[in-house]
Amino acid sequence: MKWFAGMLVLVCGLRQSMAEDGSHRPVKVFILAGQSNMEGQAVVDLKGSDYNDGRGTLAQLIQDPSRKPRLQHLQEANGSWVVRDDVWCRYRRERGPLLAGRLGMGFSVYGDPHHFGPELEFGHVLGQHLDNPVLLIKTAWGGKSLYRDFRPPRSGGAVGPYYTRMIAETREALAQLDNDFPDYHGQGYELAGFVWYHGWNDGVDPRTAVPEYEQNLVNLILDVREELHAPRLPVVIGELTGPWVTAPGEWDTLRKAQAAAARRSELQGNVVFVATHDFVRKPEESPNPGHGHHEFGNAETYILVGHALGEGMKALCPVPE
Repeated sequence: MKWFAGMLVLVCGLRQSMAEDGSHRPVKVFILAGQSNMEGQAVVDLKGSDYNDGRGTLAQLIQDPSRKPRLQHLQEANGSWVVRDDVWCRYRRERGPLLAGRLGMGFSVYGDPHHFGPELEFGHVLGQHLDNPVLLIKTAWGGKSLYRDFRPPRSGGAVGPYYTRMIAETREALAQLDNDFPDYHGQGYELAGFVWYHGWNDGVDPRTAVPEYEQNLVNLILDVREELHAPRLPVVIGELTGPWVTAPGEWDTLRKAQAAAARRSELQGNVVFVATHDFVRKPEESPNPGHGHHEFGNAETYILVGHALGEGMKALCPVPE
């Protein structure tokens, strides 16, 4: 819990996103890409034997006096979960209808109010940081590798179908702002950042995917910037989280490749690597003890990850004084 000591306590409730003269500011758009850990596996409030009697859920953690001051920005005084009107989220899942609306619980692969992903706390951090409205476009699908599924054009070979889908869904989201978000008033938008939180599938392919990961990730960033006509688009690379993240072998190699990509000379200045290995919680203190590949569904882990990704992006997106 030491990491939480300096965590910003955000104001509960809804915030308006109006300029001082009443005109609307352009929407700041952030793309959140990756696989199942970005899809959102954190448990909000489920209980029973299937969820370890609610251990490690957000509802349980927020009752802990030592944690509540750092989590209470997520809950209204009446006990309902906060929904922000200044931060919006759009997520077209692999299966199921489109999810689009004001940021709150439920923008996960399950499409229910009982789960969330890194977008929740990331959105709170950026929503508090920026005076503009914020849009989070999630392009995340479980079980997808960078080596094949997200393979960028610069890496050669067949372009990954989920790389193509990520670009297409980003363009679709920007074209559909009027239809998806009633709070949008035609004020325009600015591509403000790209977050990559990924790693599991490449990590289980140590002979081919792991050795190429660093270069493939550099290529991905360069190609996304080119495709979206944003040559200086700020990028945050989130470290693979999980109980294996500091283990020797391919997991350690992949984690180092993620950090090395952020240090590459062609990317320096507006790309940061965010460590998350300290955020793993014990399986017995989590709702899904058998799902290490999903960080055991522990809500604290996902809040910490989202906050760290948000702080990384804040450093790349200073607000003019």
